[in-house]
Amino acid sequence: MTGVPHHEPLHVLREYRNLAPWNLRDLAAMVGAVLDASAITPINAAARAQPSERTIRFYVTKGLVSPPEGRGTAATYSYRHFLQLLWIKLRQMEGTTLATITKEMQDQTGDVLERRAAQALGVSLLAPDRLPLKSTGGPPRGKSGRAVTAWLARDATRDPEIPSSWRRIPVSRGVELHLETAHPLARLGPEDATVAEAVRQALAKLIPAP
Repeated sequence: MTGVPHHEPLHVLREYRNLAPWNLRDLAAMVGAVLDASAITPINAAARAQPSERTIRFYVTKGLVSPPEGRGTAATYSYRHFLQLLWIKLRQMEGTTLATITKEMQDQTGDVLERRAAQALGVSLLAPDRLPLKSTGGPPRGKSGRAVTAWLARDATRDPEIPSSWRRIPVSRGVELHLETAHPLARLGPEDATVAEAVRQALAKLIPAP
């Protein structure tokens, strides 16, 4: 049998289609994480990899991004919105002006956006279950959340024989947390002080009151 290899960028990019739809916050977090994990260095320093919700709304008003389904907090964004936002940010990182991007986006089909985005990201594009997602206000919900959960579960069952490095987090007198740097808590979690406080609270529940 022949087919597209799993590591082919276009094939990997299409895996994100299964995570749609997103709300505004999750769309911004997803695109930002894809760009952060890529090997692309912005030529334009002003082009932030993480798109803000306000920026996406601006793109919608300017016709760069299609209007979402629904309105307000019930608005949802599809895979096409994901491709549109991803391509806009990629072009901005290359130093292209918004006026030029606006002309390029006119009558641009989803297939063309998909191919161009995949080509620009290349082999640095990570599959959804390997994406180090970070977003404000908690992890993504819905299909995106399930993808992240699967990623966490995969890390939890990783072969312990694989060499790794560890981070030491002092918790309290006589207690120290050893956290593997590859663990999701190290990559996605809060600062060490917050982790230590959570461990202290958990330990307090285990120790009988005098």
